[in-house]
Amino acid sequence: MPTPESRFPERRKIILAGGLALIILAAMGTAAYLIHSSREVSITNSSIAAPLITLAPTTGGRLDDLYVEPGDMVAADAPVALVGTEVVKAKAAGLVVSTTDTIGAEIAPGSPVVTMIDPSALRVVGAIDENKGLAAITVGDPVTFTVDAFGGKRFSGVVDEIAPTANASGVVFNISDTRQTQEFDVKARFDVNAYPELKNGMSARMYVYTR
Repeated sequence: MPTPESRFPERRKIILAGGLALIILAAMGTAAYLIHSSREVSITNSSIAAPLITLAPTTGGRLDDLYVEPGDMVAADAPVALVGTEVVKAKAAGLVVSTTDTIGAEIAPGSPVVTMIDPSALRVVGAIDENKGLAAITVGDPVTFTVDAFGGKRFSGVVDEIAPTANASGVVFNISDTRQTQEFDVKARFDVNAYPELKNGMSARMYVYTR
């Protein structure tokens, strides 16, 4: 019958083998993380947004009535306001996000009285510095994003537009100044029907997985 002393080398081998396996698994996990991280471009300055649709009178006059308020869904050609004798109508179906609600105010021709968005046009839009991974991003890259209002919940999308020009900064530099880093917008579409909780203007963080 083996003595405790004779079993010790065998037990030691098992412990060493187990320790080696854990080290290998940890190394594999670290390598996988590094590979994954090297393909991930993070865009902190992001938000949920859609192009604004402004509705304005063509002739101007007194704002006599408003037929909608923020949060209303309106159909195409639905009346939204009465300015003088002109009925201002929606150009397309959409969601009202703001109104000029001062009844009796004089409205100049072309001045918006109602602003809308098309909810189906919602995107997660991020502004990224040109030297922080922009060159690696292409249309079709998968995206995940979080929204501040929902903590760490992850949403999914895909890059569908990369701005062809930099965002205007309005800052003028002379020849002796340090070269300015430019920012470009990256837009990703997502299934708006799957994520009805996402609203225009919500703050977000994007993660683009480059190929």
